[in-house]
Amino acid sequence: MLWLDKHRPNSLNKLDVHPDLTERLKIMSKDGEIPHLLFYGPSGAGKRTRILALLKEIFGPGAERVHLEHRTFKTPSNRTIELTTVASNYHIEMSPGDAGTYDRFVVQEVIKEIAGSTSLTATMGGNAAAAARAAEDGGGGGAGGARRKPTFKVVLLTGVDSLTKQAQAALRRTMEKYTSSCRLILCCNSISKVIDPVRSRCLSVRVPAPSEPEITGVLGAVARKEGVALPAELAARISRASGRNLRRALLMLEACKVEQSPLLANQRVALADWETYIESLAKDITQEQSPQALVAARGKLYELLVNCIPADVVLRRLARELIALMADDALKHEVAHWAAFYDTRLRQSAKEVFQLEAFVAKFMMLYKAFIVSMFA
Repeated sequence: MLWLDKHRPNSLNKLDVHPDLTERLKIMSKDGEIPHLLFYGPSGAGKRTRILALLKEIFGPGAERVHLEHRTFKTPSNRTIELTTVASNYHIEMSPGDAGTYDRFVVQEVIKEIAGSTSLTATMGGNAAAAARAAEDGGGGGAGGARRKPTFKVVLLTGVDSLTKQAQAALRRTMEKYTSSCRLILCCNSISKVIDPVRSRCLSVRVPAPSEPEITGVLGAVARKEGVALPAELAARISRASGRNLRRALLMLEACKVEQSPLLANQRVALADWETYIESLAKDITQEQSPQALVAARGKLYELLVNCIPADVVLRRLARELIALMADDALKHEVAHWAAFYDTRLRQSAKEVFQLEAFVAKFMMLYKAFIVSMFA
């Protein structure tokens, strides 16, 4: 098991960063009632970890007894959509964005099914055994089941900012219809991509990225649990290289341990292969701007996408690498502007590689014009 999963906090009391936010969540869960929630913040900030800890605080240990379910949905056009969900007796977790343009049907069907069930355990395959487990759990977390037993189910939707506008509109209507028997917890990176009607119906909870000292502290704690001596200098360099992404920092620490044991203060912090690949792509397109170079760049972009690197991650990382290679401030501004432009186009396009290639072509044009103007 990866250290990331092995040492993931499973209760609010075990969370190391953002203590003020943790206290707010504890207060919110005290009476067993919560509103619809919208957790947002950068990747690796701990949004999902906090959500799962909150569910355990509300429902008790039963919320941790999860199983995978492969669900099939039929669209009005008789197309079959298959999605994998994670479910317990009290909640179901899914990423409807995986259904692509059919995400609105998935959102409506799942919430209708969950909220329409008559008992708390009926939805998740509730049988006699499930009911017995629910009774054993006490239905309410924290102080030995003393708090009021929740009467609602929770639907946890991740990647809400990647849903289409139609799916978000369907989500808003479904939230209103089933609010008495179902609570939605939405999770996203960018709240600006969530439509106002959905945002206004949720209590927004911002989970900021942990600071570098906080990440260093978590790395030290994990290293101690694993019996590994972690030099302070190496921990600081991993924190900086992680970009304040705690998930990434823990993966980098474990990679360093696999690469070199015992850990050394001057040890190299290795980047992921896809990051090195994008660095190479950025250098290639600054060295040559031609149709042949664009075709070669397209091949590398395809390679990244087929290896499941999200297109928006590729675009942002590529823009960051290109800006780092630029010396002219005006050109940096242009690159940032067009990166934002094509980031918007990505969300509206069915062919992501076209938008990535268009960004590379636009950069080549800008950079070629800049070089020509310098020597004119």
